[in-house]
Amino acid sequence: MDKKALGEFYRNTLLNEIVPFWFPRAYDETHPGLYHCFEADGSMADTDKNVWAQGRMAWMLLTLYNSVEKRPEWLKYAESALKFVEEFCVDPKDGHMYFLMTEAGVPLRKRRYAYSECFTAIAWAAHYGATGQESDRERARHWFDIFADVFFTPGKMAPKTTGKRPTENLGARMIMLVTCQELRRYLGDDDGFYTGWINRCIQDLKSLFLHEDIQAVLENVAPDGSIIDHFDERTLNPGHAIEGGWFILNEARMRGGDQELVDIGCKMIDWSLARGWDKEYGGLLYYVDVYGGSVQEYWHNMKFWWPHDEALIGTCLAYVMTGDEKYAEWHQRIHDWSFEHLQDKENGEWYGYCNRDGSPANTLKGSVWKSFFHHPRALWTCAMFLGAIPEPGIKK
Repeated sequence: MDKKALGEFYRNTLLNEIVPFWFPRAYDETHPGLYHCFEADGSMADTDKNVWAQGRMAWMLLTLYNSVEKRPEWLKYAESALKFVEEFCVDPKDGHMYFLMTEAGVPLRKRRYAYSECFTAIAWAAHYGATGQESDRERARHWFDIFADVFFTPGKMAPKTTGKRPTENLGARMIMLVTCQELRRYLGDDDGFYTGWINRCIQDLKSLFLHEDIQAVLENVAPDGSIIDHFDERTLNPGHAIEGGWFILNEARMRGGDQELVDIGCKMIDWSLARGWDKEYGGLLYYVDVYGGSVQEYWHNMKFWWPHDEALIGTCLAYVMTGDEKYAEWHQRIHDWSFEHLQDKENGEWYGYCNRDGSPANTLKGSVWKSFFHHPRALWTCAMFLGAIPEPGIKK
């Protein structure tokens, strides 16, 4: 791996291709907030605004502002998204956030989850890094506290099932971990508050979701960590587990190379690549069964954009942390497949959804789920790990 050349490639792709595809077209000149549903050529596919996207896009813009260049337009776009969220996206009945809005701010849908809150929290933390406004710290902590309360207070979240088959979920721990990393970066550790949450999530990952005997990272397990032998609980998401793996590796990096965490992160990446890489067509399968059986979700063998972004980050950081050439080889394999099949060579940016053989399933560049987040985050993060972009300052 030529670290310098690859880092420059990711930086240049991000700044000269991806950012210009999204902006200024994503900026709503009439209302606060950012659009994110676009066709291949950049034409608008839908004007609704996802609340997750507002927080994620604001965070990404502010991350660029804090690390690459203090461009006034990046700050303006991010502040428009944050204004939209604070003014329109909070349900006055319970203080929680909606999930989907019209472009003018009329609520359309609310979910029982609190991911809108955590993405808003990291955006406000990054805004504090950009402006130093004390009110940003309070907003970031406010939305973090709601996120933590909903996901980690037993019985707080509205139930999805009858409760007769109780489970523990990987996703909430992963997102808590990375959210705490971002808040700690900009706000400081508050006497170990955020690191304490990170340690709790890592312990849960080790004790509940990582199964050494079968080399698998489970998404849903019984409360004691055992496998539940039914469709939903047997289903693995390799891209999601790789994402969690690089979160752990990044924590190891920020702790000066903690070897136990390096080993955990690398296992999560190794096991997930072994299970998820499509040996016939290449690329990462979306879902696989823990025992190699059938998966009931019909999109299980499609190739989505974001698992490949997470795999780029995971293999890049694993190589930086270990120097093991197998990660350089994996990174090149994932890079080559992704830029061959997901890349729109005419208009730039990645398609969101491909069929198993790598052909585009549709030509969307943005949707309710795909916004200015996973792909630019992957390019930025890889460039940062490879030394082509400076890391934003970490508060002590």
